[in-house]
Amino acid sequence: MIDLNADLGEGFGRWTLTDDDALLTVVTSANVACGFHAGDPSVMRRICDLAAERGVRIGAQVSYRDLAGFGRRAMDVPADELAAEVAYQIGALRVFARAAGAEVAYVKPHGALYNRTVHDAEQAAAVIAGVRLADGALPVLGLPGSRLLAAAADAGLIAVPEAFADRAYTPEGTLVPRREPHAVVTDEDEVVRRSLALALDGAVRTADGTSVAVAARSLCVHGDTPGAARIAARVRAALDAAGVEVGAFA
Repeated sequence: MIDLNADLGEGFGRWTLTDDDALLTVVTSANVACGFHAGDPSVMRRICDLAAERGVRIGAQVSYRDLAGFGRRAMDVPADELAAEVAYQIGALRVFARAAGAEVAYVKPHGALYNRTVHDAEQAAAVIAGVRLADGALPVLGLPGSRLLAAAADAGLIAVPEAFADRAYTPEGTLVPRREPHAVVTDEDEVVRRSLALALDGAVRTADGTSVAVAARSLCVHGDTPGAARIAARVRAALDAAGVEVGAFA
């Protein structure tokens, strides 16, 4: 079994970025923007209502406070401040999840915060402190082998390793930075091939043409990739056809 997740609610006010309606017919887990990199109260409420209606699990996608940069700019935030901001974002989303008859079921950092917590033990610990402040039992999604997942496990939380269907990997198993060419995989056939390799073989082809092991319980398709809903539907169909059970992680 593998979980299929996507980033949703990445709009603000009159601006929309993700095709939330279509993606929520395909994915099993929704990483909902909590207002710091995207999303506003109306967007969060709508996504929670739709996710609950369709049986999709709701996750808090927490970020650095960087609305202008979509949470993808490097920032230095003191650990205690970051922990409070993570807890704040989880709490904001929980209001709308509960109003929809559901709960926030997990936490996943976004963008620069996600990448920072791969190697930065202090920032990783701050994220986990924020999760524990908001709700000490929430699972945490992150890159396999990351400081974030290690900190989650040390805190007694469920650490959920995830892989990316549409991102290029380095030979070390980390993501190629978005500032570098071809960091995002846009060829739909290649995204499908990579998804099957990750789900069936636990491996993916890297930017230099070699292969790296990636043991994942959840597979992400970025909601802001052009044609994301169509790509996610193709990935889901290919997994189903290959006999891979697609369902929310335990």
